[in-house]
Amino acid sequence: MADKLYFYEFFAGGGMARQGLSDGWQCAFANDFDQKKCQIYRENWGGEDLFPGDVGAVSTADLPGRSDLAWASSPCQDFSLAGNGAGLNGNKSNVFWSFWRLITELGEERRKPRSIVIENVRGLLTSRGGRDFQTICRALAIENYQLGGFVIDASHFVPQSRPRVFLVGFLDGECNLPETAAADNLWHPKVMQDAVASFPEFLADNWNWWKLPRPPKRNANLADILEGDATWHSVDKTEHLIGMMNSTNREKIEDRIQATHFSIGAAFRRTRVESGRRRQRIEVRFDGLAGCLRTPGGGSSRQTIFSVGQGEVKSRLLTPRETARLMGLSDEYKLPSNPNDAFQLSGDGIAVPVVEFLARHVLKPALTRTGDEAHAGWQRNRSLAKA
Repeated sequence: MADKLYFYEFFAGGGMARQGLSDGWQCAFANDFDQKKCQIYRENWGGEDLFPGDVGAVSTADLPGRSDLAWASSPCQDFSLAGNGAGLNGNKSNVFWSFWRLITELGEERRKPRSIVIENVRGLLTSRGGRDFQTICRALAIENYQLGGFVIDASHFVPQSRPRVFLVGFLDGECNLPETAAADNLWHPKVMQDAVASFPEFLADNWNWWKLPRPPKRNANLADILEGDATWHSVDKTEHLIGMMNSTNREKIEDRIQATHFSIGAAFRRTRVESGRRRQRIEVRFDGLAGCLRTPGGGSSRQTIFSVGQGEVKSRLLTPRETARLMGLSDEYKLPSNPNDAFQLSGDGIAVPVVEFLARHVLKPALTRTGDEAHAGWQRNRSLAKA
């Protein structure tokens, strides 16, 4: 019998973790509170595994069997540097505890997931002086999960700068990965090393610096994912945007305008304090990457594209399909018809190739058993759940 790994997908959004886990994985349960995202989830994946509603309303009776993985991409706004800094006490990010209640209750039923991935913004590592990250790690360790983690930037795989923290926990006895003794600066940057260095002894003893290979060379830049029939701004609008740039960013435009080839850049709005006053600025980059996509409420929710060269400057907004491509979604993926809903979906999502990379090099090697063992364990625990 073919090996199959089963997963629960919490805070599922449009199912980007599901797409990244497609090879050799099967979704047993998915949940999201946002009804618009649930509709897109149904359109792309069907709704038989989907629980649309507040995670606080989910009970263990809704969770079939014993999963190999529980994936949780809980709301990030309260951890984000652009957010309010409330951390786990915030109105959005505190829903983590509703998810965690389910994990502890599954443990009481002897159905605790074999592994857990908690994905969030890099601000999780420093939120409230590092206390939030330590609190989450403590919760996993108390439930007998061995811990490790990575900071993975989606820019290794897609033309978008999007660093994210992936906290990984394997239940004692469930991890086949070799032990490592040292951090890798690429995947375990100083901000993560500093966070772990502040752990109390029992947490530090529970932490593992698991390895990841070097990423493959990214095969696309920002220019490669652009649609050819998008509508460009008027000359007046483009000049207005350039007028919102400081001298450093205007020079980036001027340096390229007379080139014989076109340079494609991404620009976004930033609020800067200049001479004691807050001013909104446009900042542009020409490194082949878009800035990190955000939801429509964020300053970089819909970035501006600049095309500069051969004596002209053009500008326009990113399209919904382009944001989906920046998340690694294929053009066959169905997007909301409303542009703002599409931007919300992408801004809240997970870069699909990052999930694929983590699953291929960490999750699957750690968890894979023989097909008969996996199937028997799933069926046994599915029956236990129904008892």
